[in-house]
Amino acid sequence: MNFDIIGDIHGQADKLHALLAHLGYTMRDGAFRHPARTAIFVGDFIDRGPQQVDSVMTVRRMVDAGSALAVMGNHEFNAIAWHMEDPELPGAFLRPRGGAWGEKNQSQHAAFLAEVEHLPDLHRELVDWFMTLPLWLDLPDLRVVHACWNDHYMTELRPHLTSDLRLTRELMVAASREDRMEFRTVEGLTKGLEVHLPDGHSFLDKDRHVRHNVRIRWWEPIANTYRDLALLPDEVRQQLPAIAIQDDRRTPYDGAKPVFFGHYWMTGAPALQSDTAACVDYSAGKDGPLMAYRWSGEPALDVRNFASVG
Repeated sequence: MNFDIIGDIHGQADKLHALLAHLGYTMRDGAFRHPARTAIFVGDFIDRGPQQVDSVMTVRRMVDAGSALAVMGNHEFNAIAWHMEDPELPGAFLRPRGGAWGEKNQSQHAAFLAEVEHLPDLHRELVDWFMTLPLWLDLPDLRVVHACWNDHYMTELRPHLTSDLRLTRELMVAASREDRMEFRTVEGLTKGLEVHLPDGHSFLDKDRHVRHNVRIRWWEPIANTYRDLALLPDEVRQQLPAIAIQDDRRTPYDGAKPVFFGHYWMTGAPALQSDTAACVDYSAGKDGPLMAYRWSGEPALDVRNFASVG
């Protein structure tokens, strides 16, 4: 089967519809379909952009029609946690709404809330649909996860998921507790692996927040230093020490089949992370293009198979 793996949409329905048309998908019986290909969405359909519900419903109708597959992104996880009451704290929610953390959470989620908060039935319906999304796909010839393929985390988490790799309500609660295995593993798969920077080092993220932790290039098979593994612009990364990171939780990717992921806000010309790893998130949620990789069975990926609009 041939697949088009599509990056983080973040409420940019116009870009999504344009990309689907560019890839040869047409609207039929209420959903975009292709005569010979299936789309796979890597998650993060919501937050930031101007067309939240339209973006989700486009993906949902394609999944329901069998013309697409999709996995959960960290923004869908956060939307569930924002909406779900904490069973151990009456009146509270799994994602804090008060204090400094609450302000930050609401700011990140504001675009989605603006469209659904005054429509509680629709809000609940969309959150319930997010709960149907698997955390990863391991298909016969390729793999898809939102942020990080980590065999150790998947092995730990699998017994607690449904048979089709979905979260349960009980697991949502456990995955919202920072001292739990479920938090560590779900966080890793949907947000990537982070390490604490050495003393005296920090950076500003894309939202101008000071960060003392940094995401790392989990797909790198050999490198092991802060400088080589940090997912930062080159000029910032070169300021980090060339010493081995202290808490390296990577599991070497076996390269047995291609793996696709989003999440990392890439910029510039599309590039492969390796012959068997490709990020398809090129910052569509801001001013970047919405990216897809057109996979037609090749075991070694080819940069010429990227396609984009926007």
